[in-house]
Amino acid sequence: MKIREVIDSILRYHPALIRYMGCDEVKCGDPEQECTGVVTAMDATVNVVRKAVELKANLIVVHEPTNYTSADRPGWNEDFENQVFREKEKLLEDNHIVIWRDHDHMHAHQPDGIFTGVLKYLGFEEYAEVDRSMGLYAHFIVTLPEDRQTTLKKLMAQLKETIGLNGVRYIGPEDMPVRKLAVVGHLNGGPSREKNKAGLPKEYSVEIIRYFEEQGVDVILPGETIDWTLLSYVRDAVQLGQNKAIITLGHFNWEELGMRYAKEWIDTLLDGAVPVTYVPTEDMYQYYF
Repeated sequence: MKIREVIDSILRYHPALIRYMGCDEVKCGDPEQECTGVVTAMDATVNVVRKAVELKANLIVVHEPTNYTSADRPGWNEDFENQVFREKEKLLEDNHIVIWRDHDHMHAHQPDGIFTGVLKYLGFEEYAEVDRSMGLYAHFIVTLPEDRQTTLKKLMAQLKETIGLNGVRYIGPEDMPVRKLAVVGHLNGGPSREKNKAGLPKEYSVEIIRYFEEQGVDVILPGETIDWTLLSYVRDAVQLGQNKAIITLGHFNWEELGMRYAKEWIDTLLDGAVPVTYVPTEDMYQYYF
């Protein structure tokens, strides 16, 4: 089975994106070679590449950029030399590795391939309801049954263990009860095309405050964050004595479980034709206390 055939199988699994011109493409290597194994990973870090070599796998399916740029075009396209990229490129070339990115198609999948993995491995899948009411993109409200309700401290311990974190950043009282939480997207401050009642563009991160105010959510689990919207709201709420919390896992950590899930469905698609292995990219942050 050629690598190109593996990629085509994945694309058939996803919804077709008409006249697609996005980032989901081969980033390096020859996809016409025989596939010796597939690795799924959030990011093709040097350690992930080394693990693929160890596993004798020559296709790495990633969700995020390979070459340190947002455009993520194959190769290094900036007007200065990048020695780190050159060394990584040599490692890939020497071992005939192909990197293919599955980002836009995975998020276009119904249900979303990343959210599905996050909810599945955190044990929230059967308690989650999708909410598209904000008109931006989907988020999930998880209402825990009485026998699954927990505290913020225990929830953070669960996240640390399941995702493999080196530490957890949070705002909120550790002993507060957690009955309802929201798994949402990246709170990065971008304006929406929609307007609020003052005629100003809605901000996704500000709209998430609605969950605390109107839906009785206790904890928000977002991707990326900025400090001056939801995080500042939660800090003020806590200083006023309210039980509200946010856990900032970071973009890659938050989405990591989606690529663990990708291993499962790619394995099913290929029906044993080649081995498929999930390789954690691991928490990039170290903590000094």
